[in-house]
Amino acid sequence: MLFALCLTNVSRSLREAFRESLLERRGNQDASDANLFCEEVEDETLREIAVSSITEAVRDLCIEANTRLPQEHLAALSRALEAEESELGREVIERLLENAEVARERCIAFCQDTGYAVFFVELGSEVRISGGEIGAAIDEGVRRGYEEGYLRKSMVRSPIDRTNTGDNTPAVVYYEPVPGDGLKLTMLVKGAGCDNMSALKMLTPAEGLQAMKRFVVETIERAGPNASPPLTVGVGIGGPFEKAAVLAKKALTRPSGEPNPDPDLAVLERELVDEINATGIGPAGYGGTQTALAVHIESFPTHIAAFPVAVNLDCHSHRTASAEL
Repeated sequence: MLFALCLTNVSRSLREAFRESLLERRGNQDASDANLFCEEVEDETLREIAVSSITEAVRDLCIEANTRLPQEHLAALSRALEAEESELGREVIERLLENAEVARERCIAFCQDTGYAVFFVELGSEVRISGGEIGAAIDEGVRRGYEEGYLRKSMVRSPIDRTNTGDNTPAVVYYEPVPGDGLKLTMLVKGAGCDNMSALKMLTPAEGLQAMKRFVVETIERAGPNASPPLTVGVGIGGPFEKAAVLAKKALTRPSGEPNPDPDLAVLERELVDEINATGIGPAGYGGTQTALAVHIESFPTHIAAFPVAVNLDCHSHRTASAEL
């Protein structure tokens, strides 16, 4: 990072020296020309990404995420099939795996609820978006993807005005600035059934870890069959109120079953999977030993007087896809 800052400072110094040299040779009346030239030189250090390529990538992600379940999730379902002790539970998982194969082969939606189009966008500091605005490009990609992929349009204007927007826009987009010259788009298709069963609670530090674990398990128990298990469970802890909710949703974009790199959180994830599966809710709520396929926890620093925890549930049709430009 220090080396990069040094290079940036050097390049700025060179541009300023070149500008002063131009002004000395041409006179101050050419200051605007010198400034323009320096701006052009600076722009050349940025990687340009056209909005048309973003729109095309989003279109493809919408179709891919809705029709092709990630291999990691299919592997998690296969492991659950082997571990499930209930005959009816095993039959449910078998149907889910068959449905995934049909959806992939025929390029049709795995589930009728094609959900919110949620995007996590990692935008490099050395990227310049050209030809338009990135948010509009994402919405246009969603519009095309849901139309060309024959996907249900589920967005309404507001909770009060229930008029359908007609194209599943607007997308729900979270931006994260990152170093470098890349742009990564990660899509999460989020159905309402499981999202409606999600919850957030502002615990106190005195209530501690055990209260946090109880809240997660109680959220699953309240959801019962309504969240369409077996589930992927996203848990966000830390930050202020709204940060915990975003963390919980972002946790769902991690490959199914991939542990948190923090060893303490990885242990906590495994403990919660065991406790959730001990509820006996089972696949589709018919009873069984496989209620959760994975628990993913994301953490963020928080206030000395706070312990926020959010739980965002994702159903058996855990639909994510990513693209890097």
